[in-house]
Amino acid sequence: MLWRRAALAAALLFPLAACTSPARPEAAGGPAPGFPYTVTNCGVTTTYTAPPKRAVTMNQHATEVMLELGLVKSLAGTAYLDDKVLSKYAADYRTVPVLAAAYPSYEKLLSVNPDYVYGGYASAFAANEGRGREALAKSGINSRLNVENCPKGAATTMNDVYEEVREVGRTFGVPDRAESWVKAAEATNAKVARTGAPPVPVFVYDSGDATAFTLGGKGIGNDIVTRAGGRNVVADDLRTKSFGDASWENVVARAPETILILDYGGTSVEAKKKRLRDDPALASVPAVKNNRFAVLPLSDMVTGVRAPDAVAKLATQLSATAGAGAGA
Repeated sequence: MLWRRAALAAALLFPLAACTSPARPEAAGGPAPGFPYTVTNCGVTTTYTAPPKRAVTMNQHATEVMLELGLVKSLAGTAYLDDKVLSKYAADYRTVPVLAAAYPSYEKLLSVNPDYVYGGYASAFAANEGRGREALAKSGINSRLNVENCPKGAATTMNDVYEEVREVGRTFGVPDRAESWVKAAEATNAKVARTGAPPVPVFVYDSGDATAFTLGGKGIGNDIVTRAGGRNVVADDLRTKSFGDASWENVVARAPETILILDYGGTSVEAKKKRLRDDPALASVPAVKNNRFAVLPLSDMVTGVRAPDAVAKLATQLSATAGAGAGA
């Protein structure tokens, strides 16, 4: 939770004006096939004359995009997991140097001589920790911030997930791999049945005691809930945020029928369920009264390659909890 609170604060400090990152020098013999490629990401325009060769990823969903596209040999380092990488990526992940459990210092980052840094959250590029995108550019290092965390913009949808994967694939010279993944993702999303039933009111519990740290209306998580047949009960209150704080009074008033627990970190799912069940203020909430819980890893609910499968997984759980009182 702390890094996402930091990410929200960092987004407010992120430079809004467009700027241009210097292109890397062309290799002898001219640009690589498919290059030069110019892309604007969160206000930063960069022209690539060849794929980056020594990339560093920070935050799990950025790392998994790279691994899904078969770019492990382009990785000079990685940092900051929320939970385990998917099993299909585990062998490749073990070959990548882990620079830090959380974010590396600027000096540690520079020690692997990166030419590209890919951050999942705005906090990956915290200027007060020396990792600002402008500072990286001055050192000749290009960068990308996951589109969900651009400081301005509309709510993130599945189309933005496709855009994220396509642009990373294009940057690294593997657009065909990216397009193959997008086609498969579109097919996965198309399989989720639309029943026509009213959406299930859902409260997403990340963490928190005094207030509920939860899913906002701006991030891909809100689109995942909607596509799965749910309705995020605090989306309107937090419409400009991917994650944010909601009062427990609002949660109670919105009467969610299912609570989706995000699984990550040192607090177990069972501990989170117990916290919700034992709170007398929540005793009247239908999801608590009827023991209707769903569970997804936090990494499923951000703009990355897990998002399409997350829709299907959540749809199955919402269907099961809507008709039964069994906990997930």
